[in-house]
Amino acid sequence: MLLLAFDTATPAVTAAVHDGTAVLAETHQVDARRHGELLLPAIDQVLRAAGADKHRLTGIAVGVGPGPYTGLRVGLVTAAALGHALGVPVHGVCTLDAIAFQARAEGLAGQPFTVATDARRKEVYWASYDADGGRTEGPGVDRPAELTPAARSVGAGALLYPDAFPGAHGPEHVSAGALAGFAAAELAAGRELLPNVPLYLRRPDAQVPAAYKTVLGGKAVLPA
Repeated sequence: MLLLAFDTATPAVTAAVHDGTAVLAETHQVDARRHGELLLPAIDQVLRAAGADKHRLTGIAVGVGPGPYTGLRVGLVTAAALGHALGVPVHGVCTLDAIAFQARAEGLAGQPFTVATDARRKEVYWASYDADGGRTEGPGVDRPAELTPAARSVGAGALLYPDAFPGAHGPEHVSAGALAGFAAAELAAGRELLPNVPLYLRRPDAQVPAAYKTVLGGKAVLPA
């Protein structure tokens, strides 16, 4: 197994190479406005650092969110293009599952917990996990005050709203190394991952105006 993994569903642009046993190389940069600019150089960097020929990849693992439309689509389109060009399968991973996997790898164990990332609009993307890291509820998007999270919470959304998520701590954003580790473990166990389809959970900010009209000739007219 030789997986290339990356995620753009959070402010972090992160990429990694995993050989089925361990992370060979990883990069991580937080910049919510430069996903499209940073992702391909990050991929090139980890392939070089791992000494991995892209033609020897056996698969691509990509975070499918939930996340904001603009950043998330950068990773999904890139994964689809690379998978097609290299003739390898593309495996989708819920970004919250990857953060949960990372939290457990960093020592969170023994009790249920909640993962929450920033969804903007004073909302969070969230999912609940049991003591073994299995997802029990979600993913969803809600205002923090409307949730009843577990006693322990991780993620940028939990850290942003400490009143709703007491005792919240890191990891703050997803790590591609953790995403790759989760994907490798699931594939080795014979379990299917998600398709390369975005988990938006809500409509994008950009929408066609309600007064948008079509006219003869296929042209369109916007209200004055």
